[in-house]
Formats: sequence, structure tokens, C-alpha cells
Amino acid sequence: SMSGASLDQAKSALKMAVQRLSKNDRFNIIQFNNTSKALYSYERLASAENRKLACQYIDALVAEGGTELAPALSIALNGDAQIGRIRQVVFITDGSIGNEDQIFSMIKRRLGKNRLFPIGIGSVPNSHLMTKIAEYGRGSFTYIGDISEVATKMGDFFNRLENPVITDIAIRWPTDLTVDISPSVIPDLY
Repeated sequence: SMSGASLDQAKSALKMAVQRLSKNDRFNIIQFNNTSKALYSYERLASAENRKLACQYIDALVAEGGTELAPALSIALNGDAQIGRIRQVVFITDGSIGNEDQIFSMIKRRLGKNRLFPIGIGSVPNSHLMTKIAEYGRGSFTYIGDISEVATKMGDFFNRLENPVITDIAIRWPTDLTVDISPSVIPDLY
């Protein structure tokens, strides 16, 4: 449903992200509105040719329909990180997403070693949902209220994602202590 300046800014930021991928990275692009469609049937190496095709795919994106996240998230969570790698799922929306319970349940069942990074653009995104997705998904939520800030905030965001300091953080407490921590699964440190 994203259109106009929001879509143009998001497309520009997404193309920047694709161009930043190294040849050893793997990626896919999934568009979602009333339906979901992936560029590739599975993640592909970020070769020069695949990045070029991805940028052409991004250029062709148009605003259509609503904002149905669950089917796109299902496609994105169809797989897990390979040993020694971090699988980061970034989704960008300017829409108000509902069906929270279904999305939370899917994340809890299928997250595996994936990380979720929702990005909301404009005044409509469901900030509560995005914050919880990031928490359950061991990622972070980025909110961009002013579309003129998209390029800057997305650049900062991708700089962070490219440089994790510590991953798979766990805390072991003495057995004689009862401790309640939140979030229960600790996100990576960037």
C-alpha cells in the first residue's frame, strides 16, 4: 500500500542495501500487500548479476492493496541461518498491520536463529506490533516519522546490521536465584 514519496524513499533505501551486500551474502526480496511475492524462490548469493536483477525488481515495485504481513513473514521464515552466519529479516512498511496474535504465534514457532528488524515509515505503522516483533525476533524496530529522513536512518540502520559485536547472547544465573528478565531472549549487540 506504500505509495508516493514513501515508496520512492523505501525503494531507494532498499536498493542501497542490496548494493551494500558482499558477494558472500545471501538475500531475497519479498513484496507484500494483499498477497506476497518473492523475487527468488530461495535466498541467492549476492553476485553482481543477482544484485542487478534485484535493483530492477525494486524499481518495478508499485503500490497495491493492503498490508498483509503474515504471508510475507511466513515466506521469510522459511529457512534458518546457516552455521556461522546470521540471518537477518528486514521488512519495511508504512501500513497499519493487524492480526497481531497470528504474527506473534508464527514468530514464536518459526523464528529459529533468524533475526527480525521491522522498519516503519510515516505515521500509520503499528508501533506496538513492530516493537514486539523486534523483541520476539531478537532484532530492533526502526521508526522513521519523516520521509525526508529515510535515506539517513536506513544508512545508519544498515551500518549497524553489517557490524554485530556479539551474537547469541545468553545469561546464566546461579541456580539458587529466581530471575525474570525481559526480553526473555536477548538480542544481538550491535
